[in-house]
Amino acid sequence: MVILESRVAPEWVDYNGHMNDAEYARVFSLALEALMERIGLGAAGRARHGVTIYTLETHLCYRREAHEGQPLSVALTLLDRDAKRLHVFLELHDEEDNLLATSEQMLMGMGQESGRPAPFPPEVEAIIATLPHAAPEAWPALAGRTIGIRRTGK
Repeated sequence: MVILESRVAPEWVDYNGHMNDAEYARVFSLALEALMERIGLGAAGRARHGVTIYTLETHLCYRREAHEGQPLSVALTLLDRDAKRLHVFLELHDEEDNLLATSEQMLMGMGQESGRPAPFPPEVEAIIATLPHAAPEAWPALAGRTIGIRRTGK
């Protein structure tokens, strides 16, 4: 499911002539804001429910460069969920559907007043249930990766 469409802004381009690494994180953050709108936790929903979403963990993988003015789209797949958390996988693509980057994230529903974990309200939960969901055996190939230096045996 495409959750965001954008373009590489001039201010996102660094001295190497392509999108700065921090700006990939910005695009994924904008995609999460779009997700919040979609599930009913935009500004009005947050005010009504007193619940927001915090990002607990992010794993960002860079695959290709993006350049000024280049069209971008972010697709979302829900990997897992429970009453308070969403495990999502985001894919950033260019106009030719080349994979530019991925971001795997763990999100937590949070009470705005308490600042503590909170379950998603029933109407939000109902919308979350309609998001594209991948069973563990059908996760994208780049999901669930760990970071580390791979060593070959002697």
